[in-house]
Amino acid sequence: MHRSSATAFTLAVLVVLAAGCADDDTDAAPGPSAGATVAGTGEATPDAVTATATATPTTGSTLNTAQVCRAVDQLIIDGSRQIVADSTEATREELTPEQLNGKLKGRLSRLADDVREQARRAQDARIKKLVDETAAKIDDGAAAKSPASWMGSEFVDIPPRLTRDCHA
Repeated sequence: MHRSSATAFTLAVLVVLAAGCADDDTDAAPGPSAGATVAGTGEATPDAVTATATATPTTGSTLNTAQVCRAVDQLIIDGSRQIVADSTEATREELTPEQLNGKLKGRLSRLADDVREQARRAQDARIKKLVDETAAKIDDGAAAKSPASWMGSEFVDIPPRLTRDCHA
């Protein structure tokens, strides 16, 4: 693989990482109350759930939405990092574009499956639909003739959409 192609691809993926997969406090789903504790897994402890469960009748759904959205964000970030690592490895090993496309297709296919699993966890129909659509979009990348080109044109739109729309 040509170094310039791999470098351009790596830069495109880095743009995705910088695009805002991480929580944005202005759009973030409400979490546990300020005094609540959070377990090392990022999930609210029973005390936190009890404290927020009394706030509104839909807190369980809100908490589920926050968990699903965070999980999808993390999957996208982790998947992007793995793709960057694959691209770096492809450059070192001087893989052909076909070999890199094969790696990308497999990586994107697994990412779509992981995102789809989060959609199954979603209790809110709107969030389920959003996450299912995200998985379908990633499937499109796995099926693309050139997943690297798809990454630079389509994948970069996924994090901003999730930041904007994936919240309670």
